[in-house]
Amino acid sequence: MVLTEVLRVIFALTALTGSVTVSWGATYPTVAIVDYVYGCMKANGETRAALENCSCSIDIIASIVPYERYEAAETFRSLGLQTGERGVLFRESAPAKSATTELRRAQAEADVRCF
Repeated sequence: MVLTEVLRVIFALTALTGSVTVSWGATYPTVAIVDYVYGCMKANGETRAALENCSCSIDIIASIVPYERYEAAETFRSLGLQTGERGVLFRESAPAKSATTELRRAQAEADVRCF
């Protein structure tokens, strides 16, 4: 089953059952959650086990890092990929280092608990 079909089934079941009641639901937008799980599954295989592990991973990250900090860290990481002087600010500044370190720690905790 391809990843998009898996995600469609998940959302359909969720909509039908209405069973998603998690504490981070109000703070992490659905798009951010799906984006994380999609990228995680691409990196770890498009299997049911990967789906469960990746879903667990974002749950752990969301319980550790507030969405605003997660968003900042992802922005710094993304913009830090630029080469030369353009990316230096997003890689080397104190706020960038702080945000990315916090996210890496949360991801490490999620890896330990979920994978």
